[in-house]
Amino acid sequence: MKNMNRTIIRSRATIFTITLIEVVLIAVFTALYLTNTWGIADTVKGEYILIGAIVLFVFDFIVIWICVWKIGKVKSTTDLKAAEIIGSDIQEAYNFAQVGLAVTDENFVVLWTNELFNDRHIDIIDSNILEWHGDLKELTENPTSDKVTKILINSRNYDVKYLSEAGLWIFKDETDFETTLERSLEKRPVVGLLSIDNYQDLVRGEEDFNDTVTRIKNIIFDYSKKNRILLRRIKDDTYSLFLDYDSYEKIKSEGFSIVDTVREVGSVANVPLTISIGLAYNYEGLSYEYEEDFVKLNDLANEALEVAMSRGGDQVVVNQHGQEVEYYGGKTEVQEKRNRVQTRVLADTLVTLINGTRRSKVFIMGHTALDLDAFGACLGIKAICDRCSVDASIVIDNKLVEQKTKAVINSCFSRDDLANLVVTPKEAMEELDTDSLLVVMDVHSPSLVLHPPLVDAASKIVVIDHHRRSEDIIDSPVLSEIDSSASSSCEIVAEMIKYCSLSPRVELPSLWATIMLSGIFLDTRYFKSKKTGLLTFDACSILKEYGADNGEADDFLKDDYEEFSVISRLMSNLKTPVPGVVYATGEPNMIYEIATLAKAADQCLTMKGNHAVFIIGKVSDKEIRMSARSDGTINVQYVAEKLGGGGHFSSAAATFTKGTIEDVVERLTNVLETNINVIRTPQKGRGSANGYEEDD
Repeated sequence: MKNMNRTIIRSRATIFTITLIEVVLIAVFTALYLTNTWGIADTVKGEYILIGAIVLFVFDFIVIWICVWKIGKVKSTTDLKAAEIIGSDIQEAYNFAQVGLAVTDENFVVLWTNELFNDRHIDIIDSNILEWHGDLKELTENPTSDKVTKILINSRNYDVKYLSEAGLWIFKDETDFETTLERSLEKRPVVGLLSIDNYQDLVRGEEDFNDTVTRIKNIIFDYSKKNRILLRRIKDDTYSLFLDYDSYEKIKSEGFSIVDTVREVGSVANVPLTISIGLAYNYEGLSYEYEEDFVKLNDLANEALEVAMSRGGDQVVVNQHGQEVEYYGGKTEVQEKRNRVQTRVLADTLVTLINGTRRSKVFIMGHTALDLDAFGACLGIKAICDRCSVDASIVIDNKLVEQKTKAVINSCFSRDDLANLVVTPKEAMEELDTDSLLVVMDVHSPSLVLHPPLVDAASKIVVIDHHRRSEDIIDSPVLSEIDSSASSSCEIVAEMIKYCSLSPRVELPSLWATIMLSGIFLDTRYFKSKKTGLLTFDACSILKEYGADNGEADDFLKDDYEEFSVISRLMSNLKTPVPGVVYATGEPNMIYEIATLAKAADQCLTMKGNHAVFIIGKVSDKEIRMSARSDGTINVQYVAEKLGGGGHFSSAAATFTKGTIEDVVERLTNVLETNINVIRTPQKGRGSANGYEEDD
């Protein structure tokens, strides 16, 4: 290869020298001829000049031919040597695999290329390869790495690798593979399930004659036909969906407009009919065997639909195995769906599980920053366990209990009472065995429970919660009741106590009933929340039957002067980023109680003209909290989820572990300004969202 380069240089030098001599001689002759020096013009005839020109041309042709012949001879020798080194069969393999090879010297000048470059008319011999394609420079910056660079040559894609020690550049043509892969990804199967929310409660068997239902079904069929979706009816209110990824990308780019269309139709007809959709598809890295497994994709789609419905419906949930679940929509509040039959079935199932734990023990646990709703619900489950004569304890860590709850525990329970009522997380871990039952109240995320290791260690877990279901959920509980239409966990437990089949009935001490009533007061903001429904008042009536005291329940929630002063200072610096929406920030160096931020938000919402309130403050040295409230005309849950939090339609929260309060404010204002038209959409009904609220 070096011989060929040397031959090329010599040939160029020879041609250049001869050409220079000829030019000089022609210039001298022309000057003498024109001036007729020494009588040259008279002596040299025109015929002699023509003959001289022909001789000169023939001479030049012979010289050039000899140079080309020498270069060709050296190149043939070089190619022969390359074939001898790598073998002719390997050369054929390189050609078949569309692999190009190029060798450069220490100055990155190309000395040799294989046949692929010649076949594709890529002539880079004797050129600087880095100047020929600038993207290749990054491969020379760290020659010892295994880095591969993608480049485009003549509309074809190549992966290039550089072996510095050999000066070898390897070009792999990936055009056909990438085209096939792109086409394959576009045609990946996407499986989905679509359900009409509240269908059974509203239609009552007259779906074929109900104009609104018929119109909604026509919208679903037309939408599927337009977007190349294969639609199959499974039940009166449920359809299966089959589409490719290309169609999925199209409907996704349109924001799954069918959800908004159906909601508008239901709103005009004054009926709360919406749709929920669960979609599932494979992801990069899945084996082809899994890609074709429609049964598993259907399972993922079914899980996505369950999440969508547990979060209140009126939304699309996309489930990719191994990836984060994506949420779209969720602009309406949840309708009450529980009835006495469902509550009785739930309560009797829980009683059966409790009775199956007679040889062991039941542990009842709420979330971190335990509040009166979670504690009250735990007391209700404890009462059911006592009725079943099963040993049960509430798991409490004093460091993780909200101040008002801690005050209630200390003032209302004696030391002996607490000894029979509560255990520490450490004691629970020591007493837990394979037959133990763990009942998790007012939370369903394993990262938010009061003591996460207890969830990991328990073999039988029951989850009862009223928050909108999130992606982060306790795995494989033996019983799960996540009812986002309920106003509080105390509401669910009060109904379970009332309607379970135990006889005689469950005995609930009046103090416990009062604490549960206080929990309902807390989560409904004394029934001002949009979450408050008929079942909420039914639950309060049940608790009154057990001797709940309204005045004492209210006293449990009253603020002391210091907390009132803190709330007043928070409210004093309200700012309005958009009309009807306000926010306030705490002092940078002050640590606030989570409940204090929530109360400040509630108080600000009572002011005229405030439709949504966001209160931001530090709750620890490393954590900033945002509490959000609205009067129901603005979806604060949507805003909280955009910021990584969650909550309910009109009551939500978000936690931030990075940045400053100013950074949180900037993110909040950006979300509000970008999505104000979406979150302002007035809706009827009730709402919930993923995560748990700080006021719970």
